[in-house]
Amino acid sequence: MNSLVHTQVDGESWILTLNRPEKLNAMSAELIDQLQSAVDEAHIQGARLLIFKGSGKSFCAGFDLSNLNESSEADLLNRFVRIELLLQSIANSPCLTLALVQGKVFGAGVDLVAVCKERVASNDVVFRMPGLKFGLVLGTRRFGEIVGIENARSILQVTSNFDAKQALDLKFIHSCAQPDNWTEIVDMAKEKSIFLDRHTQAMFYDVFNDPIIKRDRDLSTLVRSAARKGLKERLYAYINDKK
Repeated sequence: MNSLVHTQVDGESWILTLNRPEKLNAMSAELIDQLQSAVDEAHIQGARLLIFKGSGKSFCAGFDLSNLNESSEADLLNRFVRIELLLQSIANSPCLTLALVQGKVFGAGVDLVAVCKERVASNDVVFRMPGLKFGLVLGTRRFGEIVGIENARSILQVTSNFDAKQALDLKFIHSCAQPDNWTEIVDMAKEKSIFLDRHTQAMFYDVFNDPIIKRDRDLSTLVRSAARKGLKERLYAYINDKK
């Protein structure tokens, strides 16, 4: 099986690179499974830092719709659920988490950035969350907690694009840096990830983690939105609207 997630381990630091550049690293079922497995293994091995990157010109173009014809609504629902569970495992990780992103970052790709504790983007980045266009409520609360409820409503209601400068102003990203300068950012993150002892760091992050009731509500909201009859037709309508 081709590796859709490239894993690089440097001591207690793990770099997980989405490796599907020909599809702008869109989240297929296989990519989701491999990324979840990599995160789980990093936790088991005692990682202190998880870094998420995307190969090629874009970080992640969101949910992969290329095989929509071959997918049942049950398949699609299952994949959305697995994305949410993946996001929850990263959001509540005992590790310092860092997203380094470039190019197009859409849908579930934005959600993946949002769950990281530190977020850095290149100047060419374009963010977009189109899920509500096909009736999907995924990552909405987390996004709102970062950028503010009013900003989230304004952006999500009409699925607006926002660029690096806007993302900085919204505090969705913490800084802008071109990929050539990411090595310095990674080095700084490595130092920060071991500043506290492992037990203290885990307890410190746990203070800010989502309580189970919020995680369950996010999952319930997602399932209710995705399980509504006609998901596949809504996705087709979204694809046709983009053409």
